[in-house]
Amino acid sequence: MNMKFVPLAAGPGPHEIGAHIQSSMADAVLGYDVAFDELTVRVAGEHIVTVLRFLRDNKQTQFETLIDICGVDWPARAKRFDVVYHLLSMRVNIRVRVKVVTDETTPVPSVAEVFPCANWYEREAFDMYGILFSGHPDLRRLLTDYGFQGHPLRKEFPLSGHVEVRYDSEQKRVVYEPVKLPQAFRNFDFLSPWEGMQAALPGDEKAEG
Repeated sequence: MNMKFVPLAAGPGPHEIGAHIQSSMADAVLGYDVAFDELTVRVAGEHIVTVLRFLRDNKQTQFETLIDICGVDWPARAKRFDVVYHLLSMRVNIRVRVKVVTDETTPVPSVAEVFPCANWYEREAFDMYGILFSGHPDLRRLLTDYGFQGHPLRKEFPLSGHVEVRYDSEQKRVVYEPVKLPQAFRNFDFLSPWEGMQAALPGDEKAEG
């Protein structure tokens, strides 16, 4: 059987999609950028629900799949957090990155009503960064344990954490205690790869005499 390959018609590119989004929602969209053929749209936080609903329902975009929501911490900024939404349009075959900025106390409206899968993504951002989402149906920690202190993906969070967990055989239960580092950092010997090669090696003293 002879088969003929018919190429798919090229759809709108990231520049066209970005211009369409900005012109359609000028009050909500702060701007857009295209880098490495990837579209990033910057949105005012209070309009994120309206923008994502537009991206999902508009016939020229049809971004019907929310891939994830993540946070980015910029501690030197007054609004230290980026909240980043990644969406995919399988109909138009293009992706978009939507960014919102916020601080530690200003909540971002939850988009769980637009994309139900955002429920757990927003809980993860809250758990890891402390980003607040207003209108979320169940905003509580997702990955860390009960009683956990702090938010592990913030830049100032210590690598050792604030508390340590161990099983106490006398109390017959798991206990939380402040992290203690009683052992000082070891001084590695001169063969340590961290300190590099030394001038004198073990055994050299036998050759001196």
